[in-house]
Amino acid sequence: MNIVCLDVEGVLVPEIWIAFADAVGAPELRRTTRDEPDYASLMRFRLGVLRERGLGLRQIQDTIAGMEPLPGARQFLDALRAETQVILLSDTFEQFAAPLMRKLGFPTLFCNTLEVAPDGSVVGWKMRVEKSKLTTVRALQSIGFDTIAAGDSHNDLDMIRASKAGFLFRSTDAIKAANPDLAAFDEYADLHGAIRKAL
Repeated sequence: MNIVCLDVEGVLVPEIWIAFADAVGAPELRRTTRDEPDYASLMRFRLGVLRERGLGLRQIQDTIAGMEPLPGARQFLDALRAETQVILLSDTFEQFAAPLMRKLGFPTLFCNTLEVAPDGSVVGWKMRVEKSKLTTVRALQSIGFDTIAAGDSHNDLDMIRASKAGFLFRSTDAIKAANPDLAAFDEYADLHGAIRKAL
């Protein structure tokens, strides 16, 4: 049995932190897992910027409310889900994801959660498990699934490499150059075709 594991930001929806950085004029928040392989370091940096600028969860959620999935993402996901089981694996947070999941037709999403103070300031984060994408892929394999994975960032590479088939999608030139053995696609039709062949 097959199950497809997809990253979310950069693959199906825009990068939330980049959209937020642009909305509030905080260019330092444009750093993502495409740029920084160490997720904990990246999150500590982000929370520091939020503190310095007096920004909290409400402002981030206001930005997310106006975001839409990437063009073609909903159609791609619907077509894929008609053929096989799909789980979205993301290092985003429950407090961010709901509006975008609604616009994607409520796919199954495994993600993390933010720790938020009563005043709305973001004071920490809680990972579902360590190395959540790889851990989830391994768990699915342990119960009889063959996994097929796709993502765009450093934190997707473990799940891609651990799967029976794995692909980069709309990744950076640096990540593609560092992983020349991984097939890389920029269009949903091409990714869908590669997944279909692997099923």
